[in-house]
Amino acid sequence: MADAKVIPFGEEPRARRGSAGGRRTHAKDSAAKRPQGPGQAQGAGRKPGPLVPVPEPEPGVDTGAGAADEAVGVGVGAEGAPGRGVRDGQDAGDGRGAREARDGASGASGGPSASGESAAAAAVLEAAAALEGPGAGGLPAGRGPDDGSGWERRLAGGLAFLRRRLTGDYEVDEFGYDEELTDQVLMSLIRPLYENYFRVEVKGVENIPSEGPALVVANHSGTLPMDGLMMQVAVHDHHPAERHLRLLAADLVFVLPVVNELARKAGHTLACTEDAEALLGRGEVVGVMPEGFKGLGKPFGERYKLQRFGRGGFVSTALRAGAPIVPCSIVGAEEIYPMIGNSRTLARLLGLPYFPLTPTFPWLGPLGALPLPTKWTIQFGEPIATDGYPPEAAEDPVLMFNLTDQVREQIQHTLYKLLVQRRSVFF
Repeated sequence: MADAKVIPFGEEPRARRGSAGGRRTHAKDSAAKRPQGPGQAQGAGRKPGPLVPVPEPEPGVDTGAGAADEAVGVGVGAEGAPGRGVRDGQDAGDGRGAREARDGASGASGGPSASGESAAAAAVLEAAAALEGPGAGGLPAGRGPDDGSGWERRLAGGLAFLRRRLTGDYEVDEFGYDEELTDQVLMSLIRPLYENYFRVEVKGVENIPSEGPALVVANHSGTLPMDGLMMQVAVHDHHPAERHLRLLAADLVFVLPVVNELARKAGHTLACTEDAEALLGRGEVVGVMPEGFKGLGKPFGERYKLQRFGRGGFVSTALRAGAPIVPCSIVGAEEIYPMIGNSRTLARLLGLPYFPLTPTFPWLGPLGALPLPTKWTIQFGEPIATDGYPPEAAEDPVLMFNLTDQVREQIQHTLYKLLVQRRSVFF
């Protein structure tokens, strides 16, 4: 790691940071007056009064529609429209007098005309408040005001996220890591590849400590560094404490356009001692793949044979931080791009460490860049403690060599074990 080129972070553009206390904001209810229709105005401005009792009809008296209309008219007149009741009821039958009675009842009881829309708006506001942060007076997590409010919660959450991105009301750390963007967008884009395409099976993720620093050391393969992304999703989605994995990447990642910015946002940083020690000092879970390009671009005939692990710089970093080393073995990545050749001329022209030739690339064009849908297994081994060594142990080359060899042998042994257990490359 100490051999990598250091790229100063201060010279790169930074996303606008939000204040520590203002990362999340809460939706506030606002009461807006809305115009009412004629029926609502009459119903809302009138207090219900007693209806005039209707005398029992005498024998021989007509009790048809006229008498019913007259009763309605008298009732409305007694409530607040003197001089209109009987006449309106007789003229309009079940017309204006009955409509006034219904409107008055609707306005007085807060019927659908006045409260239905406000209730829906309140539900959306409550859902937005619940999504923006706990304790905002919203609904419990994962529950809406009724059975049909799932879309309201998603809409409110999406609008709240968009508002924070547009206003800059979010935070990034000094390395450019944007936790909110990673959790809500980047992980959502990678997860279908993880779950449905490679169908990754995770074992032993609980070996990563629930708190405090840890250094995850894994094998590297696959022509393209998809194994690092899959390992990041495995820790994010399956660890009991929902920890985030901060990957150390090669300097090539941070000179490529677009890839540079996405890597920073996802929490990746330069594979150098200074950055690794800074992250471990903050109690982060850091991931490193010591094989580097030697493992990523090795021929298909050497698959699952670990390359040299450098000079043991990751062991020195773990010893200084007192962080446990967690070996990680990844099976399935070697076959996604079977590398049968390497065009060194094209690699020099493009400034790449290698230019892979596979059975499909570049012969099939863009279609040849599609990885094969292999079945993956990621297993995290037992952690190797480093906090029991004295501070000067980080400068002991013999100790660093022994610990490096121990980690490498444990990863290699687990790879062979997983390969024996594997039924098929694709199933």
